[in-house]
Amino acid sequence: MTATQRRVFIGGAWPYANGSLHLGHVAALLGGDVLARYHRLRGDRVLYVSGSDCHGTPIALEAERRGVSPGEVADAYHAEFRATFEALRFSYDAYTRTTTDNHRAVVQEAFTRLLEAGLIGRRTQRLAYCERDRRFLPDRYVEGTCPHCGTAGARGDQCDACGRVLDPPDLREPRCKFCGETPVWRDSEHFFLLLPRLQERLFAWLEGAQGWRRNATTYVRNIVSEGLRERAITRDTSWGVPLPLEGYGDKRIYVWFEAVCGYLSASVEWAGLRGEPEAWRDFWEAPGDAALHYYIHGKDNIPFHAIIWPAILMGLGGGAAGGTGTFRGAGLRLPDRLYSSEYLTFGQRQFSKSRGLVIRAADAAADHGSDAVRYTLLSNGPENADSDFTWEDFQARVNGELIAKLGNFVNRSLSFAAKHWPDGLKAPAAPEPGLEAEAAEAFAAVGRFIEAGEFREGLRAVLRLAESGNRYIDAQAPWKAVKEDRAKAEAILVRALWLSLALAKLVRPFLPEFAGKVVAQLGLTGQEDWSVPVPGPAAPRDVAPLVRKVEIPAPTEPAAGA
Repeated sequence: MTATQRRVFIGGAWPYANGSLHLGHVAALLGGDVLARYHRLRGDRVLYVSGSDCHGTPIALEAERRGVSPGEVADAYHAEFRATFEALRFSYDAYTRTTTDNHRAVVQEAFTRLLEAGLIGRRTQRLAYCERDRRFLPDRYVEGTCPHCGTAGARGDQCDACGRVLDPPDLREPRCKFCGETPVWRDSEHFFLLLPRLQERLFAWLEGAQGWRRNATTYVRNIVSEGLRERAITRDTSWGVPLPLEGYGDKRIYVWFEAVCGYLSASVEWAGLRGEPEAWRDFWEAPGDAALHYYIHGKDNIPFHAIIWPAILMGLGGGAAGGTGTFRGAGLRLPDRLYSSEYLTFGQRQFSKSRGLVIRAADAAADHGSDAVRYTLLSNGPENADSDFTWEDFQARVNGELIAKLGNFVNRSLSFAAKHWPDGLKAPAAPEPGLEAEAAEAFAAVGRFIEAGEFREGLRAVLRLAESGNRYIDAQAPWKAVKEDRAKAEAILVRALWLSLALAKLVRPFLPEFAGKVVAQLGLTGQEDWSVPVPGPAAPRDVAPLVRKVEIPAPTEPAAGA
């Protein structure tokens, strides 16, 4: 490892395997891939993980509705998720699922360690029970009015309107989501994560948190300052990770506890598949500035990434040495950066699998290509406020920005060079000084924006450099020079192709397919790092448009689906 090389861990939120991925999911997760690709170009060691959240009552109920097993539902969506992420060029080092033996073992060990440490306790809990349906109701299947903001339709686990974490008894006028009946309350013994015992430590850690998006910082500090409550981590169900205890065969560890443990279990799995079972420790036990941990998710997941997961890590020795088994050594690293997106809406309405309001990400990628989808979601991403997706805006961004600015400069340079210098350009022309300085500034600025989670600004900086390239070509007019001074024209094109390579390097974290096409059409290899390229000969070949133009009118309403 070089003196400046870091061990960068990136955890992308785990999508729930009860319906297809829609554009809202991708908008929240895409920044993780930008970070991973950027840090690899920087020469950092990167571990980028995620997986499918395959447990939970909604999946079991969907299976019941279809007349299949929960595993069959989870299997189908897990396979679909993998294909969708591949189509959109996500570069996970490990994309796994919560139904693996490895995940179960890590979760059960974490549960046991926290229980032994006195951070998990038994409590008798009054749970919602639907007498008509004859079942205990999961938190999200109890709906009512939020006691904090008064919004109707709040779930028993969280209010989407104000973001508060709830328990079903908190709701006013609760009802069963399935039949609408008012539930009764029955006692059941469960295990609770004793968050109040970690409150002071959590608050002290949060006070020192830097580099988080504002929504996470504001929300979490308000919640912690009000006082944390004990939170149940088991449920009456048969679908999930079993408790590592005798006498609790009818209960499972709740998904919100076990799914966040997936960041660690995925790392352990990655190391095992490499044949280096302890390699994950290089990322999780790295001290100080030697490592950097990012978490990428939507704002509805803020409490789980900013409170629950740090609390679990603290209980397992996060930030302190000691421990045995998996959790031995120097302690587990707590999150460094939380990049929590706001919502992407469609026509001012929130994408929702449960409400059937979706635009399937797989369909968008198949119809328009990965670059068009990635560009639109990054240039109009819900980084610090909700953003609205429309097909008109999608078309305008792809055709009027990506193609007209970035694609236009590169394609016109490649096309002209290939036409007039079919054997390649060999003129030893140095970069134009103004463009060289601007390119150097762009590499520094785009890197800062990416690391800060400001992906929209990073793309804008790339486009500004492309606009400078277009102005350079217009001013130099190589189509005139080639008729009067071929050597001068060749020097102009050498500089234009050099800038094309610089743009390809800059845009690679955002649009990897676009960048790969540029390099291939330039006839170049190497120089895949984060630095201003070295000038050299180029031999443009097989020049073709880099991005498909959006011409087919898209539907004005999103497709309804699971």
